[in-house]
Amino acid sequence: MWAHYEAVHAVTYFHPRARAAYEAVGLRGYWRGYFAGRAAPLGATEAAPVIAAFFNFAPPMVARALPAVWRLATPPEVLRARLTGAVQALAELTYELPETHLAEAADLLAQAASAAQTAGRVLSAVNAALPAGEYPLARLWQAATTLREHRGDGHVAALVAAGLDPVETLAWRAALDGTPAEYLLGRGWSEEQWHTARERLTHRGWLTGDGTTTEQGRAEFQAVEDATDGAAAHPWEALGQDGTDRLRELLEPIARSCHAALPPESPIGLPALPD
Repeated sequence: MWAHYEAVHAVTYFHPRARAAYEAVGLRGYWRGYFAGRAAPLGATEAAPVIAAFFNFAPPMVARALPAVWRLATPPEVLRARLTGAVQALAELTYELPETHLAEAADLLAQAASAAQTAGRVLSAVNAALPAGEYPLARLWQAATTLREHRGDGHVAALVAAGLDPVETLAWRAALDGTPAEYLLGRGWSEEQWHTARERLTHRGWLTGDGTTTEQGRAEFQAVEDATDGAAAHPWEALGQDGTDRLRELLEPIARSCHAALPPESPIGLPALPD
């Protein structure tokens, strides 16, 4: 389910319509739109809460964007821009699908999102509190966003419980799935910080001296992924097997179209949908 609804959410980062909507309110440059758009539900926040909640960005990188972006656009302006851009992107990507298809998908995804337990999950909670939107694509995107932040909050909790810091997490991902280091270094960490994180993972027994993942590392990180899945399960348990299966069927063509609009090597770690 994550691979399906994450693709719907992700148009806000990569689709030209979404980027143009941010630029229209004065947020020129990719990272201004990213930090303002994702942080706007928190209000005109300083950098510190965003550093904590987003987890994997270097503090100086976040501090360059926040709170300065709020002088360019207020949080309500940013929220309108991000929803407008996302809806325009989804409209372009799903124009061949019947309105009834989109409405049913939006209703089921919103039903799942309404069952998300947000205690201890700040980003999920602030997105769940936003208006759902009048039109199906607005409801669809808002529900996908609430669910992805719900899962993300749980994943951060699992990483913290496992004793992993942000740079170690990025270095592990690069070693595990071959994600290009430049995407991960783009989150503001220095080469020295990257190197010392790999050393800590080697000392922990997760990497060999040449940077290859170990059986111990893969097994222990799988426990993190299992904890993430378990913490994200409640919305689907509430929707039920039949409802979840129907939603997956409805999301399939939407998610495939969204996937096709994302960069081939996306830094968000979204796997391709199986054929």
